Amino acid sequence: MGGLTSERMEEQLRVACRSGDGAKARDLIASGVDVSYFDGQGMTPLMHAAHQGHASIVEALLEAGAPWNALSPSNLSAGDFAMELGHQEAFDLLLNAGIQAELVLGTIARTTNKEGGDLNVDYLEERVVFSEDRLMDSNSKAVMMAWEKPLMEAHAKAICCGGGHVLNIGFGMGLVDTAIQQYAPTTHTIIEAHPEVYDRMLRSGWGDKDNVKIIFGRWQDVLPQLESYDGIFFDTYGEYYEDLREFHQHLPKLLKPGGIYSFFNGLCGGNAFFHMVYCQLVSLELGNSGYSTQFIPLPVKDCLGEEVWKGVKQKYWQLDTYYLPVCQSESDSQ
Repeated sequence: MGGLTSERMEEQLRVACRSGDGAKARDLIASGVDVSYFDGQGMTPLMHAAHQGHASIVEALLEAGAPWNALSPSNLSAGDFAMELGHQEAFDLLLNAGIQAELVLGTIARTTNKEGGDLNVDYLEERVVFSEDRLMDSNSKAVMMAWEKPLMEAHAKAICCGGGHVLNIGFGMGLVDTAIQQYAPTTHTIIEAHPEVYDRMLRSGWGDKDNVKIIFGRWQDVLPQLESYDGIFFDTYGEYYEDLREFHQHLPKLLKPGGIYSFFNGLCGGNAFFHMVYCQLVSLELGNSGYSTQFIPLPVKDCLGEEVWKGVKQKYWQLDTYYLPVCQSESDSQ
């Protein structure tokens, strides 16, 4: 490769990735060409190889350190291209790379606040605004919105299928708790940490219901007050994947044998491939703790027109399908 400029080598790698010339691509990689560069279209070599379904080149690029989670100008990753175009082998390689990277590094949703603060604590100290169809924080970010109602009803149905004692972490607008009440559980415990949401719950009469027990505080702080439950739902705002992951460590004590656990699956809701990585990551990590997880696909495209997001600073969900997790002990699911 002597005498070629780095720009020329990068262009040759792009051509090799598109055409499927594996030998040429590997030679260029071995010569030290930058495998992470973006071309004039905003595409990386890995994106080109995935777009064309050249799995052997995808594998070589990943082994050379090509970033699996780089995004094109249209907010698509190499995995999105492979997934959309049905290139299964390339997709599997990219999915595995994503899962392994997240297990080790946590580069997508498992992030820390740039200011070094605790995002959850910051949110709990903010004012919130209630309206008919949404609950917003002080930065015009949606905490919960009415379009989630069918999803919350599906979550409630899943965790209440066995009756008994039910726990919900995160009241928000009360959508899932209203749905849970329709199943008349023996006891219905609700944990809510935001003082304004808690006050609104009490004013709305939630504390007067015979089977409802309200616990005010962060779930991390009130764990000693909890018992064991037949159904558990987890939906907190202002927390990262690490918080969900930490909660999962407590499931063996909190979830009764035969019980059902579910959570709001909003992980990476703006990118289909990253979302798939996190679904698989959660399933893997819960599996290591002895739980099996099913993801039930629920179409949501029809209820998410542009008008839904008016006044909202950031769309927290942009995918056509919501994958509802249903988790139970592997010994119970067999």
